[in-house]
Amino acid sequence: MQLVVNGIDALRGEYLIPPLSKEQVSSMIKGEHPSLDSQAQDPKVLRFLKRVWSKISQPHLGLPLGVVPEDVTKAGWGIVFHSEEADDVKNALEPLVEHRASQIGDDRLIKTLEYRDGEDRINWLARHGTASGDVQPTRVPFYLLVVGNPEQIPFQWSQELDVEYAVGRLHFDEAGDYTTYVESLIDYENSDHVPNSKEAVFFAPRHEFDRATQISADRLVNPLVDGWPTEGTLMGWPGCSDRWGFRSNKIWGAEAKKEALLKVLVRQDKPPAYLFTASHGLGWGLPHPDQKKGQGALICQDWPGFGDIRAEHCMAGSDIPAEARLHGLVSFHFACYSGGTPAFDRFLYRKGEQPPRIAETPFLAELPKRLLSHPGGTALACIGHVERAWGTSILGFGTSPQIQAFSNALGRTMIGQPLGMALKDFNERLASYSVTLSNLLAEVFSGFEVDDDHLVSAWLARNDAEGYVLIGDPAVRLRVDKLT
Repeated sequence: MQLVVNGIDALRGEYLIPPLSKEQVSSMIKGEHPSLDSQAQDPKVLRFLKRVWSKISQPHLGLPLGVVPEDVTKAGWGIVFHSEEADDVKNALEPLVEHRASQIGDDRLIKTLEYRDGEDRINWLARHGTASGDVQPTRVPFYLLVVGNPEQIPFQWSQELDVEYAVGRLHFDEAGDYTTYVESLIDYENSDHVPNSKEAVFFAPRHEFDRATQISADRLVNPLVDGWPTEGTLMGWPGCSDRWGFRSNKIWGAEAKKEALLKVLVRQDKPPAYLFTASHGLGWGLPHPDQKKGQGALICQDWPGFGDIRAEHCMAGSDIPAEARLHGLVSFHFACYSGGTPAFDRFLYRKGEQPPRIAETPFLAELPKRLLSHPGGTALACIGHVERAWGTSILGFGTSPQIQAFSNALGRTMIGQPLGMALKDFNERLASYSVTLSNLLAEVFSGFEVDDDHLVSAWLARNDAEGYVLIGDPAVRLRVDKLT
């Protein structure tokens, strides 16, 4: 079996990374992969993950007993700015702080917090009077909106924090875009009616020449929409929309062209409340002036084949027209770089060498930034992937799809939980598989034989889970009771 990493090179029209054999990946993990073996053997990281995994395995997720994590009024809400964030950005977000304060009604559970250059998660929590595995909402609220450029507040910092907390990120190039987002969010939460219908659209290109989109269309989108039958001792499950009372609209295979996706976004009747896409994301090499604008663009069915990739094959942020109807939308994009891009490759490099540079500086993807700043009304939030998405993590080395984290992310949103809870299962998966991988590598480095399938499966699941990021306020939720 070859392991396919999603993502297409914007200049060559080929895979960003050639397909890898199980043996190649196993060899990297065992001896030539510093990003994994150094993290796996770091005692502080391993102790943190084991402690957090023990905590989040309990129903209260490390919160004080009796504090329900789905209840923002009890779990608290905070906003995190870089210590040098501009005043106009802080001023643009002040109405959101006041809005959340009026909803919660307890000043102890509303915080405006500061991140300082170079702080890791441990030091940041300690400075605010708490520690890993000890979520105290009156010190650091459970719901945290991290505002600012990932060059100033690193992706890795917020991703580690997200293992225990419900974290969302937000960054725009102009202060006015923060104002647009805040005004649209408050309008959505305060209005008597919502602009959306109780419908979820699933968009999945599938190319006969491409194993990656075959996996995501067949083994991710189809079972999310249609469910999965009971097979022997394997319990089946219904489709997400059927289970939670939404209508489904599946745009799949040959129908999943760019024009079809645009039609979803500009519908003049009540647009859908949820959009889920599964595709390749576009990746640019360095140096290239189009990287920040085009990285993570969604490659649609229009793509004719390897060696030929053009703008008309992809949905980028710049393609969303002025007449788009996005107000109240939640979107989830399973695609490389659909959430953002780090400066350096975190996974594929050799021991003793500096990780390859992916971007001059880390950045949020342009597509979610456009969705959350549209002048006609913004999306509520967008889930995307930082770094490359690992499509084969959907299957591992089994025959049935391993998609419970995706299914639960949709389900939590469809029943009206705060969107910060949508990634709960991915974060638990990250903690669980990190501990599993650490223990497996400890055996490898001690000279014991370890099954390659087990090792590579844990590596794939961990890498994929680490990359998901919520862009937007983690306390916002679909007003399911108002959807028709």
